[in-house]
Amino acid sequence: MAYLSFQQIEKDPAVATYIRQADAALKAYGYTEHSFPHVARTSQVAARILTDFGYPQRQVELAQIAGFLHDIGNCINRVDHAQSGALMAFQLLTAKGMPPEEIAQVIAAIGNHDESSAVPVSAIAAALILADKTDVRRSRVRNQNIASFDIHDRVNYSVEASDFSLNPQDKTMALTLQIDTNICPVMEYFEIFLGRMILCKRAADFFGCRFQLIVNGLPVM
Repeated sequence: MAYLSFQQIEKDPAVATYIRQADAALKAYGYTEHSFPHVARTSQVAARILTDFGYPQRQVELAQIAGFLHDIGNCINRVDHAQSGALMAFQLLTAKGMPPEEIAQVIAAIGNHDESSAVPVSAIAAALILADKTDVRRSRVRNQNIASFDIHDRVNYSVEASDFSLNPQDKTMALTLQIDTNICPVMEYFEIFLGRMILCKRAADFFGCRFQLIVNGLPVM
């Protein structure tokens, strides 16, 4: 069996093709950016979470791989994209010779990252959930015509600043947002993101942590 590094996945032409096609499909649906900026950030934050909690380096690297591949299923369809993405990752990683015990960890995380069906079944899955769902930023909005924004555009565009922090010693995690309430009331944010924030709470629970959402300086969750 081959040792497969994150750098190999990151530079793989086939992986790049699936990420581009997945994002193109979501653009057609009217969704926010899900391309290289999103998967790179997800990969980095998932790795940072496991690093900060003292997980072995190989677990950290598997989290990076899962983060980079987690949305490729969108090139098939948005519906059940976590499960189809896990199957695609299985084929990719198997073809590259990754050991089954490592593939199993990566595809379990990918298959459990969407809020419609996700469960933090492992440390990698919990880290992926937190990294994915806390990527809230204005630059993900494709539509530049504010007059035609739908609620998803308004919610993301209203975010002027976003920061995900964790403190393993205090057992706390926090997503801190600065929102322009002239663009999007806080209640609209909850209408779109409540399910994701509840999932983040469950993922934080896996690490024995308390998850907080802080909006405009006030704890709201």
